[in-house]
Amino acid sequence: MSAADADAEFLRMIVEREEQTGAAMPIDSLIILSRLRNERRLRTADLARSVQKPETVVRGSLEKLAEAGMVEAHGTGKGRTYTLSAKVYQGAGQKAAYVRQAGFDPIQQEQMVMSFIDMHGSIKRADVVELCHISPDQAYKLLARLKKRGEIEQIGERKGAIYKRVR
Repeated sequence: MSAADADAEFLRMIVEREEQTGAAMPIDSLIILSRLRNERRLRTADLARSVQKPETVVRGSLEKLAEAGMVEAHGTGKGRTYTLSAKVYQGAGQKAAYVRQAGFDPIQQEQMVMSFIDMHGSIKRADVVELCHISPDQAYKLLARLKKRGEIEQIGERKGAIYKRVR
């Protein structure tokens, strides 16, 4: 699909949404959708700079877009990011792109970590960050969950720590 075709599909989706609601989409929402389309995954702070409004206002716009099924939130707190929804990618004929940008759910991440350990013998937190495309804090929490359940054990401390499967 060429960029022009993708642009036409994206525009068609916006026009359809405006026809459904009977109102023009707010400029803030258009900016947010455009940035997410180009950059795939962004935090509220990133979008606030583009919209030139406080994060609280942008959060409200994001919630409305989520309610409309146009964006999805991932994570919680300051690590929360937003992506275009599966519905948006499907409408644009880009289903595989959605899976790539949405990432993996926690269960899939756990399976990926366990598979990595099985293949390589151990894993570091930095490996989890790269493997699952998550923040270091999210990687820490993922490893802590697996450790608490008794699936892995931690060897060493801090940056030198590695995690191995419990035998």
